Amino acid sequence: MDKKITTPITSQVAKSLHAGDFVFITGTIYVARDAAHKRLMEVLDKGEKLPFDIKDSTIYYMGPSPAREGRPIGSAGPTTASRMDKYAPRLLDLGEKAMIGKGKRTKEVLDAVVRNEAVYFAAIGGAGALLSKCIKKAEIVCYEDLGAEAIRKLEVEDFPVVVVADCEGNNLYETAILEYKED
Repeated sequence: MDKKITTPITSQVAKSLHAGDFVFITGTIYVARDAAHKRLMEVLDKGEKLPFDIKDSTIYYMGPSPAREGRPIGSAGPTTASRMDKYAPRLLDLGEKAMIGKGKRTKEVLDAVVRNEAVYFAAIGGAGALLSKCIKKAEIVCYEDLGAEAIRKLEVEDFPVVVVADCEGNNLYETAILEYKED
């Protein structure tokens, strides 16, 4: 089913999403990859405050290419989500509600999705140039020294994703394989 949602994503919104749903996201999302996640953990380990409000936030695992003239960002395709698996449960437990990436997640991440009434979305890999057209504004929030891996705040409009893991424990990567085998 196609759904349009606006961030922030609350538990109520997450509960309305089911594995396999096509979703168009409008609003604010954050970009963070491996190096940025490592820094976030260091901040938390020091007992300091995160550089953005994690509550009901959406984090997109992406490293953008440089923006072309007149555009807020360059190609903006997803990166492999499993590289953030060692960090994701902690952020979900702190209030993050959605992650966007590509590929499978560990049991620990999927358990944290259920426990925190969150959701894991997949964006289409290889479609970075098309996805960038849904990004209306991009600004670096922190860790500018990380270059493409700096944390960015994006304003998106009708950003297309698919629900992979929902808060009921359904996982599209598992159910789709079973459906395929049945045919």
